Amino acid sequence: MNRLIALDMLRGYALVSIMINHMPISVLRGTTLPNFSIFDASEMFVLLSGFLVGLVWRSVENREGRRMAQRRFARRAFEVWRAMLIGAVLMALLSAALLALDRPHTAIWNQYAIWILENPLGFLGTVATFWVQPNIIDVLAVYVILITLSVVVVPLMLHWPLIVALGSVLLWWHAPELNAMIPNHRTENGFLFNPFGWQMLFYTGTAIGLYRQTIMAVLWPWRHVLTVLAIGMFAFGSAIVIGARIGEPALAFRQALMQVYGTIDKWSLDGTRYLAIVAAAWLVSVPLARPMEWLAATRPGVALQQIGKGGLFAFVACVLLSVLGDAFQMTPADQPTWRRLAVDLWACVALWWVSALWLEHGAPWQRARKARRA
Repeated sequence: MNRLIALDMLRGYALVSIMINHMPISVLRGTTLPNFSIFDASEMFVLLSGFLVGLVWRSVENREGRRMAQRRFARRAFEVWRAMLIGAVLMALLSAALLALDRPHTAIWNQYAIWILENPLGFLGTVATFWVQPNIIDVLAVYVILITLSVVVVPLMLHWPLIVALGSVLLWWHAPELNAMIPNHRTENGFLFNPFGWQMLFYTGTAIGLYRQTIMAVLWPWRHVLTVLAIGMFAFGSAIVIGARIGEPALAFRQALMQVYGTIDKWSLDGTRYLAIVAAAWLVSVPLARPMEWLAATRPGVALQQIGKGGLFAFVACVLLSVLGDAFQMTPADQPTWRRLAVDLWACVALWWVSALWLEHGAPWQRARKARRA
């Protein structure tokens, strides 16, 4: 399976965007996806992750059989769960160290720092069982669930794709009430990233990865119409965001749009955000495919590729750098713009640097396993 360099670049951009967006007074935060689209890096990360599952599953199953594909993704679910635990512990310890050094930060809840010091095993246990899902890391919790279920869902998708699609839509439709039945530390129960809602986006990506050639053969004659519709959907989502940023002067405009989309609920993944990210995926992969490939081959694109290839290590690094960057920007207070921008740039370069080092020197067991397969 040949690597899709634009896919790696977009995964890298999603991680950079997640990092910057969790630094509340970041300068670059004003340039990220949520400022001009109704969706953000979370939707991009989940859709691309699902697409990668479908792509890799098809390749492994064709080469080594279905059992091997199931074993591979069962192991992957464990790796994501392990990364969630490691990331949560490191993030809480970093928060505790920063607070001890009188470095306040608001990127994460400071209670994690108290818990990790008072009861480290208890904190680890609550994260391991999903009872507590620390912010920034919380997207990995739903990722563990969805990859684990893919061991069963993907074979069903290969046999009965339409039935699986219908079941996915039904789960999404009833996502809020289903999620409220899952007990945890939150007052309203359930996961922050509702797995019953976000599964539809993840498995949409998986289906595209599994059936991309068949899907493109069917859609290609309609590509111009679909491109116009995709531009319209993306523009509609952008209009919602722009109207909200304008505020009171755009109240009539916002109310008119609300008659169409109803409500926006990121945590259960409302239909508007879902359609907007799917429309963006069409635009990036069809009319903008060549510009994306060119951009991925540039120096910034290659750097983003390296971050994207860094996988779970890069994700944990982006979480820690969010907390660290936020603390640097908040102390001393009222920093000039150039100093906060310097922290933004430092965090981006640091994320690239540690990802590149990891690709070069990290995870020797993974390289050995790939060598054995080859």
